[in-house]
Amino acid sequence: MSRKLLVAGNWKLNGSVTMTNDLISQVISGLPTDKVFDVAVFPPFPYIAQAVAIASRSLSVGAQTVSEYDQGAYTGEVSATMIKELGCDLVLVGHSERREYYHESNEDVAKKFAAAIRSGLVPVLCCGETLEQREAGVTESVVADQVNAVIEEVGIGAFEHAIIAYEPVWAIGTGKTATSQQAQEVHEFIRGLLREKNETIANLVPLLYGGSVKGSNAEELFSMQDIDGGLIGGASLTPDDFLAICKQAEKVSRK
Repeated sequence: MSRKLLVAGNWKLNGSVTMTNDLISQVISGLPTDKVFDVAVFPPFPYIAQAVAIASRSLSVGAQTVSEYDQGAYTGEVSATMIKELGCDLVLVGHSERREYYHESNEDVAKKFAAAIRSGLVPVLCCGETLEQREAGVTESVVADQVNAVIEEVGIGAFEHAIIAYEPVWAIGTGKTATSQQAQEVHEFIRGLLREKNETIANLVPLLYGGSVKGSNAEELFSMQDIDGGLIGGASLTPDDFLAICKQAEKVSRK
């Protein structure tokens, strides 16, 4: 057995009480009882408590975003301590859609990361480039800025209890997927950034790939040296599709 992978499903703005019950129940029933990889789901806020209750110890539950503030007059915000109290283990910070549609800057994301760490949540730092940035040849500088902003805010030590997800924006929801080698190259670059600060932590931080992962390409992606699992979007909304990816994670983990 080489390593433990993580398959994480981001539901985005999708879900209902019925869907939450059916999807999680079907995924749990389809997972091997002796699985050697981890599974997590990130439902919308209204369904977190329900998801936690159904998930039990079979999989982890996370939130899709978090406030940078711990408390105060910030109507509509949800703090990390609130999310933690609901039973969440993880939280996404800096997802590309939050950066694009809600104009979250690298500094905003770093503060959210810090809030998650303070509460005992595991932040999943999302980073990645747009198509224009990739074509301009600035992928590494964009990703470095996104990661370094967090290191400057909390220090490299905070990454001992964190995850990084590389999500090329041009491959999210488009049906396009970075080749396994393209994905590996950026993952290797990210690990190298961390290694410059602390080699031990760099080797420990799980690096997930998020960009149209499917059952048909999961094995190849997860077999790359620096890809430790996937942050799954659309495929996480259908039990059969999500379980197909989980099956490949199991296969790779047992090699």
